Amino acid sequence: MSDQPRRPRKPGKPYRRPQKDPVRILAFDALRAVDERDAYANLVLPPLLRKAREKDGFDARDAALATELVYGTLRRQGTYDAVIAECVDRPLREVDPPVLDVLSLGAHQLLGTRIPAHAAVSATVELARVVLGDGRAKFVNAVLRKIAQHDLDGWLERVAPPYDEDPEDHLAVVHSHPRWVVSALWDSLGGGRAGIEGLLRADNERPEVTLVARPGRATTAELLAEEAAVPGRWSPYAVRLAEGGEPGAIDAVRDGRAGVQDEGSQLVALALANAPLEGDDKRWLDGCAGPGGKAALLGALAAQRGAFLLASEKQPHRAGLVARALDGNPGPYQVITADGTRPAWRPGSFDRVLVDVPCTGLGALRRRPEARWRRRPDDLDGFAPLQRGLLRGALESVRPGGVVGYATCSPHLAETRAVVADVLKQHPGAELLDARPLLPGVPDLGEGPDVQLWPHLHGTDAMYLALIRRTA
Repeated sequence: MSDQPRRPRKPGKPYRRPQKDPVRILAFDALRAVDERDAYANLVLPPLLRKAREKDGFDARDAALATELVYGTLRRQGTYDAVIAECVDRPLREVDPPVLDVLSLGAHQLLGTRIPAHAAVSATVELARVVLGDGRAKFVNAVLRKIAQHDLDGWLERVAPPYDEDPEDHLAVVHSHPRWVVSALWDSLGGGRAGIEGLLRADNERPEVTLVARPGRATTAELLAEEAAVPGRWSPYAVRLAEGGEPGAIDAVRDGRAGVQDEGSQLVALALANAPLEGDDKRWLDGCAGPGGKAALLGALAAQRGAFLLASEKQPHRAGLVARALDGNPGPYQVITADGTRPAWRPGSFDRVLVDVPCTGLGALRRRPEARWRRRPDDLDGFAPLQRGLLRGALESVRPGGVVGYATCSPHLAETRAVVADVLKQHPGAELLDARPLLPGVPDLGEGPDVQLWPHLHGTDAMYLALIRRTA
C-alpha cells in the first residue's frame, strides 16, 4: 500500500444516482432482445409488459408508451440511423449496439413523438446512465442535443437524396425501408410515386388488432360487445379493436372460440373455402398449417359443411400451436407433423388444399417492422425451392376438379407470380381460377386472376392468393 497521502476530492456537485425509468428500461431491453437474439418484438414485448405490470405496477399508459417506443424505433430505424450518422464522428458500425439502441430511442422521442425535446433528451440520458454508465451517457447527451436542433422534416432535407436524383434511395431514407425492399415493393405494386409512398407510409403505421369470430363457435355480435370494437372491413367474421386493447382479456379469445387474425388471412381462407368445386367437398387440407390461425377458420367452416380437415405442419412445435388453435373445433379434424413437399397421404386425397408458404414476410412489415432490416435479397433464393415444392405437393394432393390455394404474406413477385407460373408450367393439368369474385366487396384487386392485397388500399397485410383448379 502506498504511503502517499490521499488527495482531497475536488469540490463540486455531489454525485447524483441516475433515476430509473421502468418504461424506457423495458423499451431498451426489448430492443436489445431483437438485436442480440434475432427475436421479434411482437413475441418479446408481451411477456415483458406482463412482468412490468406485476413488478413495477405498469398501467395502460405505461404499456402504451413502452409499446410506442419499441415499435416506433424499429419502424423508423433506417431514418434514425441516417440522422445519427450525421451527428457522430465515426461510422455507425463502430458505435456499440447498446449505445446505438439508446440513441435510436432518443431520436424517436425527439423526431417521432410529441414528447418535448428537453424531456426526451433528459429521459434518454438518464436511461444511458442506468444501462451504459456515466461515461457513455455523456456521448449520448452530446449526440441527442445535435439531433434536437432540427425536426424530422428538417433532418430528411439533410440526409435524404432528392427524389429526382435517386427515387428509390430517397424513399428508402424518408420511409425507413431498405432500398432493395422499396424496389421490390414498387415492382409488385406498379404505378407512380403516390402508390409506393402510400404503401411505405402504411408499413410505418400501427396496425389495428383484428379478431376473427370462428363460425359456429363465436359471433361477431359477441365480439362487437367489447369496448371500442367495430366491424371488419371485408370479412364477415372480422371485428377490429379500434383502440388496441388486450385480446387475451376477451372471453371468446381466451376460450379459443375467436382468435387474433388479420383480415387478409381471413379473406384467403374464405376464398379457398368458397371456390367452386366439381364433385365432392368432404376432405380439406391445410398443408402448411402453423401457427394455426387459418387452420382454425378452415376447420370451423369445414365443420359447417360436414367436411374433414387435415392440418399438417412440418415443425413439431408449430404443430402443437395448430393443435391448440383447433382444440374444440366442432367438426372432424386431425393435426399431424409432416412435410408438405413430400406428402404423407395418397395423391388426389383432398377436395380443397391451402398452402400458406414460408416467405420473407415483406407483407407484414406493419406487425414485424424489424423484418425489413433482417431480410436480405438472397433470402429469396432460400425460400424459392420450398415454395415451389409446397405448391407441387399441394397439386399432387388435390383430386381432379378440386382447388388449391397458394398464399403468401409477401408481395414480392419472386414469391408470388413467379412461383405459380413456374409450377403451372410443369403441371399442364391445372388452371388458374379468378379469385377476385371470391372476395366480394373488396376493391382494387387488379386485373386478376390472382389477388394481391395491400396495407394502404385494404388495411390488411399484403397477402397474395392464387387459386388453382386441378383439371386432370
